[in-house]
Amino acid sequence: MKVRKFAAIDIGSNAIRLLVHNVVESPGKPVKFYKSALVRVPVRLGEDSFTSGVISPQSTRRIASTLKAFGLLMEVSGVEKYRACATSALREARNGPEVIAEIHRATGMEVEVIDGPTEASIIAHTDLRKLIRQESSYLYVDVGGGSTEFTLFSGGQIVSSRSFKIGTVRLLKSMVTEEDWAGLKAWITGQTSGYPGISIIGSGGNINKLHKMSGRKREQPLSFIWLNAQYHFLKAMSYEDRVAELGLNPDRADVILPAAQIFLQAAKWSGAKMIHVPQIGLADGLIRDLYYREEGIPAGG
Repeated sequence: MKVRKFAAIDIGSNAIRLLVHNVVESPGKPVKFYKSALVRVPVRLGEDSFTSGVISPQSTRRIASTLKAFGLLMEVSGVEKYRACATSALREARNGPEVIAEIHRATGMEVEVIDGPTEASIIAHTDLRKLIRQESSYLYVDVGGGSTEFTLFSGGQIVSSRSFKIGTVRLLKSMVTEEDWAGLKAWITGQTSGYPGISIIGSGGNINKLHKMSGRKREQPLSFIWLNAQYHFLKAMSYEDRVAELGLNPDRADVILPAAQIFLQAAKWSGAKMIHVPQIGLADGLIRDLYYREEGIPAGG
Protein backbone atom coordinates (compact mmCIF):
# COMPACT_ATOMS: atom_id res chain seq x y z
CA MET A 1 0.00 0.00 0.00
CA LYS A 2 1.15 3.53 -0.79
CA VAL A 3 -0.32 6.76 0.59
CA ARG A 4 0.24 9.93 -1.41
CA LYS A 5 -0.97 13.47 -0.79
CA PHE A 6 -2.62 15.69 -3.37
CA ALA A 7 -4.21 19.10 -2.82
CA ALA A 8 -6.51 21.60 -4.46
CA ILE A 9 -6.96 25.33 -3.96
CA ASP A 10 -10.37 26.76 -4.82
CA ILE A 11 -10.34 30.56 -5.16
CA GLY A 12 -14.03 31.39 -4.97
CA SER A 13 -16.09 34.55 -4.72
CA ASN A 14 -16.73 34.17 -0.99
CA ALA A 15 -13.67 32.29 0.28
CA ILE A 16 -10.41 30.58 -0.65
CA ARG A 17 -10.13 26.92 0.31
CA LEU A 18 -7.28 24.45 0.57
CA LEU A 19 -8.27 20.77 0.50
CA VAL A 20 -5.73 18.00 1.06
CA HIS A 21 -6.51 14.36 0.28
CA ASN A 22 -4.73 11.17 1.19
CA VAL A 23 -4.66 9.09 -1.99
CA VAL A 24 -4.36 5.42 -1.08
CA GLU A 25 -2.99 3.04 -3.69
CA SER A 26 -3.31 -0.68 -2.98
CA PRO A 27 -2.29 -3.48 -5.40
CA GLY A 28 -5.31 -4.90 -7.21
CA LYS A 29 -7.75 -2.42 -5.66
CA PRO A 30 -9.30 0.86 -6.84
CA VAL A 31 -7.50 3.98 -5.63
CA LYS A 32 -9.16 5.63 -2.61
CA PHE A 33 -9.42 9.35 -1.81
CA TYR A 34 -9.76 10.44 1.81
CA LYS A 35 -10.03 14.01 3.05
CA SER A 36 -6.98 14.87 5.18
CA ALA A 37 -7.38 18.60 5.83
CA LEU A 38 -9.57 21.54 4.83
CA VAL A 39 -8.67 25.18 5.46
CA ARG A 40 -11.00 28.04 4.54
CA VAL A 41 -10.08 31.74 4.49
CA PRO A 42 -12.92 34.26 3.97
CA VAL A 43 -11.45 36.51 1.29
CA ARG A 44 -14.65 37.85 -0.29
CA LEU A 45 -13.42 38.65 -3.79
CA GLY A 46 -16.95 38.95 -5.15
CA GLU A 47 -17.46 42.22 -3.30
CA ASP A 48 -14.72 43.69 -5.49
CA SER A 49 -15.36 41.97 -8.77
CA PHE A 50 -19.15 42.21 -8.92
CA THR A 51 -19.44 45.83 -7.72
CA SER A 52 -16.41 47.64 -9.17
CA GLY A 53 -15.44 45.17 -11.87
CA VAL A 54 -11.87 44.82 -10.59
CA ILE A 55 -9.99 43.07 -7.80
CA SER A 56 -8.53 45.70 -5.46
CA PRO A 57 -4.81 45.82 -4.54
CA GLN A 58 -5.76 44.95 -0.94
CA SER A 59 -7.67 41.85 -2.05
CA THR A 60 -4.82 40.87 -4.37
CA ARG A 61 -2.41 41.03 -1.41
CA ARG A 62 -4.82 38.93 0.68
CA ILE A 63 -4.99 36.29 -2.06
CA ALA A 64 -1.19 36.20 -2.25
CA SER A 65 -0.81 35.97 1.54
CA THR A 66 -3.37 33.16 1.70
CA LEU A 67 -1.66 31.20 -1.05
CA LYS A 68 1.73 31.66 0.61
CA ALA A 69 0.27 30.20 3.82
CA PHE A 70 -1.32 27.35 1.87
CA GLY A 71 2.03 26.68 0.21
CA LEU A 72 3.69 26.25 3.59
CA LEU A 73 0.88 23.99 4.81
CA MET A 74 1.22 21.82 1.71
CA GLU A 75 4.98 21.66 2.18
CA VAL A 76 4.82 20.47 5.80
CA SER A 77 1.98 18.08 4.92
CA GLY A 78 4.04 16.38 2.23
CA VAL A 79 1.77 17.30 -0.70
CA GLU A 80 3.39 16.17 -3.93
CA LYS A 81 1.03 17.84 -6.42
CA TYR A 82 -1.59 20.55 -6.24
CA ARG A 83 -3.89 22.46 -8.56
CA ALA A 84 -5.17 25.99 -7.95
CA CYS A 85 -8.29 27.22 -9.74
CA ALA A 86 -10.33 30.42 -9.60
CA THR A 87 -13.99 30.80 -10.52
CA SER A 88 -16.39 33.67 -11.25
CA ALA A 89 -14.87 36.53 -9.22
CA LEU A 90 -11.48 36.41 -10.98
CA ARG A 91 -13.07 35.26 -14.23
CA GLU A 92 -15.24 38.39 -14.44
CA ALA A 93 -12.80 40.95 -13.06
CA ARG A 94 -11.41 43.22 -15.78
CA ASN A 95 -7.97 43.02 -14.17
CA GLY A 96 -8.15 39.26 -13.64
CA PRO A 97 -5.10 38.47 -15.83
CA GLU A 98 -3.03 41.14 -14.03
CA VAL A 99 -4.07 39.74 -10.63
CA ILE A 100 -3.13 36.22 -11.70
CA ALA A 101 0.27 37.51 -12.89
CA GLU A 102 0.84 39.35 -9.58
CA ILE A 103 -0.08 36.26 -7.57
CA HIS A 104 2.42 34.21 -9.58
CA ARG A 105 5.12 36.84 -9.05
CA ALA A 106 4.48 36.94 -5.30
CA THR A 107 4.00 33.22 -4.66
CA GLY A 108 5.30 31.27 -7.63
CA MET A 109 1.91 29.56 -7.89
CA GLU A 110 0.08 29.03 -11.17
CA VAL A 111 -3.62 29.82 -10.87
CA GLU A 112 -6.01 28.58 -13.54
CA VAL A 113 -9.25 30.45 -14.19
CA ILE A 114 -12.04 28.03 -15.15
CA ASP A 115 -15.49 28.63 -16.60
CA GLY A 116 -18.83 27.31 -15.37
CA PRO A 117 -19.10 24.27 -17.71
CA THR A 118 -15.55 23.20 -16.79
CA GLU A 119 -16.41 23.54 -13.11
CA ALA A 120 -19.50 21.38 -13.54
CA SER A 121 -17.54 18.77 -15.50
CA ILE A 122 -14.85 18.53 -12.81
CA ILE A 123 -17.44 18.09 -10.06
CA ALA A 124 -19.24 15.41 -12.06
CA HIS A 125 -16.24 13.10 -11.78
CA THR A 126 -16.11 13.05 -7.99
CA ASP A 127 -17.67 10.49 -5.63
CA LEU A 128 -20.93 12.12 -6.67
CA ARG A 129 -21.49 9.17 -8.99
CA LYS A 130 -21.66 6.82 -6.00
CA LEU A 131 -24.75 8.67 -4.80
CA ILE A 132 -26.48 8.73 -8.19
CA ARG A 133 -28.77 5.78 -8.88
CA GLN A 134 -29.25 4.62 -12.44
CA GLU A 135 -33.05 4.56 -12.12
CA SER A 136 -33.30 8.07 -10.63
CA SER A 137 -32.88 11.66 -11.80
CA TYR A 138 -31.06 14.44 -9.99
CA LEU A 139 -30.45 18.16 -10.31
CA TYR A 140 -26.99 18.96 -8.99
CA VAL A 141 -26.86 22.51 -7.59
CA ASP A 142 -23.49 24.03 -6.66
CA VAL A 143 -24.07 27.45 -5.09
CA GLY A 144 -21.15 29.88 -5.08
CA GLY A 145 -20.74 33.52 -4.31
CA GLY A 146 -20.85 34.70 -7.91
CA SER A 147 -22.60 31.93 -9.79
CA THR A 148 -24.47 28.68 -9.38
CA GLU A 149 -23.78 25.61 -11.51
CA PHE A 150 -26.70 23.32 -12.38
CA THR A 151 -26.27 19.81 -13.81
CA LEU A 152 -29.09 17.41 -14.63
CA PHE A 153 -28.30 13.70 -14.22
CA SER A 154 -30.52 10.85 -15.40
CA GLY A 155 -29.68 7.21 -15.96
CA GLY A 156 -26.31 7.88 -14.36
CA GLN A 157 -25.35 10.31 -17.15
CA ILE A 158 -25.17 14.08 -17.54
CA VAL A 159 -28.20 15.28 -19.52
CA SER A 160 -27.47 19.02 -19.46
CA SER A 161 -25.47 21.59 -17.53
CA ARG A 162 -25.48 25.35 -17.22
CA SER A 163 -23.99 28.12 -15.09
CA PHE A 164 -26.08 31.12 -13.99
CA LYS A 165 -24.80 34.40 -12.57
CA ILE A 166 -26.93 34.00 -9.47
CA GLY A 167 -24.78 33.60 -6.35
CA THR A 168 -24.84 34.50 -2.68
CA VAL A 169 -22.63 37.59 -2.88
CA ARG A 170 -24.49 38.89 -5.94
CA LEU A 171 -27.79 38.48 -4.09
CA LEU A 172 -26.45 40.29 -1.03
CA LYS A 173 -25.41 43.15 -3.28
CA SER A 174 -28.85 43.20 -4.99
CA MET A 175 -27.22 42.39 -8.33
CA VAL A 176 -29.66 39.65 -9.38
CA THR A 177 -32.60 40.90 -11.42
CA GLU A 178 -36.09 39.51 -11.93
CA GLU A 179 -34.98 38.65 -15.45
CA ASP A 180 -32.11 36.58 -14.02
CA TRP A 181 -34.54 34.62 -11.83
CA ALA A 182 -36.95 34.20 -14.76
CA GLY A 183 -34.15 32.81 -16.93
CA LEU A 184 -33.19 30.31 -14.25
CA LYS A 185 -36.81 29.27 -13.73
CA ALA A 186 -37.31 28.72 -17.44
CA TRP A 187 -34.17 26.59 -17.69
CA ILE A 188 -34.95 24.43 -14.64
CA THR A 189 -38.61 23.86 -15.54
CA GLY A 190 -37.73 23.15 -19.15
CA GLN A 191 -34.92 20.73 -18.38
CA THR A 192 -36.62 18.81 -15.57
CA SER A 193 -40.19 18.60 -16.91
CA GLY A 194 -39.67 15.09 -18.25
CA TYR A 195 -38.10 13.73 -15.08
CA PRO A 196 -40.70 13.04 -12.37
CA GLY A 197 -39.50 12.24 -8.87
CA ILE A 198 -36.32 14.26 -9.28
CA SER A 199 -34.09 15.00 -6.26
CA ILE A 200 -31.54 17.74 -5.70
CA ILE A 201 -27.90 17.18 -4.83
CA GLY A 202 -26.61 20.26 -3.03
CA SER A 203 -23.01 21.45 -2.97
CA GLY A 204 -21.25 24.36 -1.28
CA GLY A 205 -20.35 25.48 2.20
CA ASN A 206 -23.78 26.91 2.96
CA ILE A 207 -25.81 23.78 2.26
CA ASN A 208 -23.18 21.76 4.14
CA LYS A 209 -23.68 24.07 7.13
CA LEU A 210 -27.46 23.85 6.89
CA HIS A 211 -27.25 20.06 6.83
CA LYS A 212 -25.04 20.11 9.92
CA MET A 213 -27.51 22.42 11.66
CA SER A 214 -30.32 19.96 10.91
CA GLY A 215 -28.67 17.25 13.02
CA ARG A 216 -29.15 14.67 10.28
CA LYS A 217 -26.59 12.00 9.48
CA ARG A 218 -24.50 12.59 6.38
CA GLU A 219 -26.47 10.09 4.27
CA GLN A 220 -29.82 11.56 5.29
CA PRO A 221 -31.20 14.22 2.90
CA LEU A 222 -32.84 17.48 3.85
CA SER A 223 -36.50 17.85 3.04
CA PHE A 224 -37.88 20.86 1.20
CA ILE A 225 -40.23 21.42 4.13
CA TRP A 226 -37.38 21.53 6.67
CA LEU A 227 -35.21 23.82 4.53
CA ASN A 228 -38.11 26.20 3.94
CA ALA A 229 -38.84 26.37 7.67
CA GLN A 230 -35.15 26.87 8.49
CA TYR A 231 -34.86 29.63 5.90
CA HIS A 232 -37.73 31.58 7.49
CA PHE A 233 -36.31 30.93 10.97
CA LEU A 234 -32.93 32.37 9.98
CA LYS A 235 -34.51 35.23 8.04
CA ALA A 236 -36.43 36.30 11.16
CA MET A 237 -33.16 36.63 13.09
CA SER A 238 -30.79 39.57 12.83
CA TYR A 239 -27.31 39.08 11.41
CA GLU A 240 -25.91 39.72 14.88
CA ASP A 241 -28.11 37.01 16.43
CA ARG A 242 -27.10 34.49 13.79
CA VAL A 243 -23.49 35.08 14.86
CA ALA A 244 -23.99 35.44 18.63
CA GLU A 245 -26.83 32.98 19.24
CA LEU A 246 -26.27 30.35 16.55
CA GLY A 247 -22.48 30.59 16.45
CA LEU A 248 -22.30 31.10 12.69
CA ASN A 249 -19.07 32.55 11.34
CA PRO A 250 -19.49 36.24 10.42
CA ASP A 251 -18.77 35.49 6.77
CA ARG A 252 -21.35 32.66 6.81
CA ALA A 253 -24.16 34.39 8.72
CA ASP A 254 -25.09 36.63 5.79
CA VAL A 255 -24.61 34.38 2.75
CA ILE A 256 -26.46 31.39 4.23
CA LEU A 257 -29.82 33.08 3.56
CA PRO A 258 -29.40 33.73 -0.19
CA ALA A 259 -27.90 30.24 -0.55
CA ALA A 260 -30.99 28.69 1.04
CA GLN A 261 -33.14 30.83 -1.24
CA ILE A 262 -31.41 29.46 -4.35
CA PHE A 263 -31.86 25.86 -3.20
CA LEU A 264 -35.51 26.44 -2.35
CA GLN A 265 -36.24 27.98 -5.74
CA ALA A 266 -34.42 25.15 -7.52
CA ALA A 267 -36.44 22.59 -5.55
CA LYS A 268 -39.72 24.41 -6.20
CA TRP A 269 -39.16 24.75 -9.94
CA SER A 270 -37.90 21.17 -10.38
CA GLY A 271 -40.50 19.61 -8.11
CA ALA A 272 -37.81 18.11 -5.86
CA LYS A 273 -38.85 17.16 -2.34
CA MET A 274 -35.44 16.06 -1.07
CA ILE A 275 -31.96 17.62 -1.10
CA HIS A 276 -28.99 15.26 -0.72
CA VAL A 277 -25.84 16.82 0.75
CA PRO A 278 -22.79 14.58 0.08
CA GLN A 279 -20.29 17.34 1.00
CA ILE A 280 -18.50 17.07 -2.32
CA GLY A 281 -17.37 20.10 -4.29
CA LEU A 282 -14.98 21.59 -6.81
CA ALA A 283 -11.85 20.97 -4.74
CA ASP A 284 -12.62 17.24 -4.50
CA GLY A 285 -12.99 17.08 -8.26
CA LEU A 286 -9.78 19.03 -8.81
CA ILE A 287 -7.79 16.52 -6.77
CA ARG A 288 -9.21 13.55 -8.63
CA ASP A 289 -8.65 15.21 -11.99
CA LEU A 290 -5.08 16.07 -11.00
CA TYR A 291 -4.34 12.53 -9.85
CA TYR A 292 -5.82 10.91 -12.95
CA ARG A 293 -3.86 13.25 -15.22
CA GLU A 294 -0.68 12.50 -13.30
CA GLU A 295 -1.21 8.76 -13.67
CA GLY A 296 -2.48 8.91 -17.27
CA ILE A 297 -5.83 7.45 -16.25
CA PRO A 298 -9.04 8.49 -18.07
CA ALA A 299 -11.23 10.92 -16.07
CA GLY A 300 -13.25 9.13 -13.43
CA GLY A 301 -10.69 6.37 -12.98
